[in-house]
Amino acid sequence: MHLIHSVAELRTALNGQRETAFVPTMGNLHSGHISLIELARGKGRPVVASIFVNPLQFGAGEDFSRYPRTLDADCARLRAAGCDIVFAPDAREMYPEPQTYSMQPPLADQLCGAYRPGHFQGVATVVLKLFNLVQPRYAAFGKKDYQQLFILKGLVRQFNLPIEMLEGETGRAEDGLALSSRNGYLSPEERAEAPRLYRVLRAAAQRIESGETDFTTIEQAAAEELTRNGWRVDYVSARGQATLLPPQANETDLVVLAAAHLGRTRLIDNIECRLG
Repeated sequence: MHLIHSVAELRTALNGQRETAFVPTMGNLHSGHISLIELARGKGRPVVASIFVNPLQFGAGEDFSRYPRTLDADCARLRAAGCDIVFAPDAREMYPEPQTYSMQPPLADQLCGAYRPGHFQGVATVVLKLFNLVQPRYAAFGKKDYQQLFILKGLVRQFNLPIEMLEGETGRAEDGLALSSRNGYLSPEERAEAPRLYRVLRAAAQRIESGETDFTTIEQAAAEELTRNGWRVDYVSARGQATLLPPQANETDLVVLAAAHLGRTRLIDNIECRLG
């Protein structure tokens, strides 16, 4: 496995490759990331993973400075998973000019975007730059970041990029908690409480699958249960899978998404469901 830090070296390593599979990450890898490497390996080679904590997607007061940087451990996990190249640039390599072009994707101001202004602009900008550098045939992203995946699939369509997007299912701990690098911020007591987010979403999804269509009531009930148990809720929202907008008449393929704070840690999760 090759560890590369510069754009020039990356381009040399990938010169002439046509079936590259790519997994962008911010590092501090867990088994959910490794499942994306395995998904990518099944489609193309070489497999390239990037590790870059992107400052553009962190807002004022967010956890950019304390976000875990664990490059050595990450490289060991990637090597064991069969990754071929790790691209780990610094900010100067990714953003050589002091003024950075920033993208404003659709739906960037809804759901998580309403609470993290500029976040999805930063995500779209860095991913488009990485796509341009790696020029992959395949790119793998997890469904846990559902809105991010939706926006990036739209980016690929909008810019006519010859990339097949691979969607990895949300990795979960045995108690249902969605795997996330931010889970490491949780205290033992918070970690014991954290799976409630998944249980609440699952209950909401089951109500929809049983045929309930009063989505506002379903959302409010879920948010109230979290609040009663010490969470600070940003949103619980039922949306259409195809549009990520509130469900329309006769729309049956839905997803229930949530973001809520437990102590100092903001957790997100979602469950796809079908209206019964």
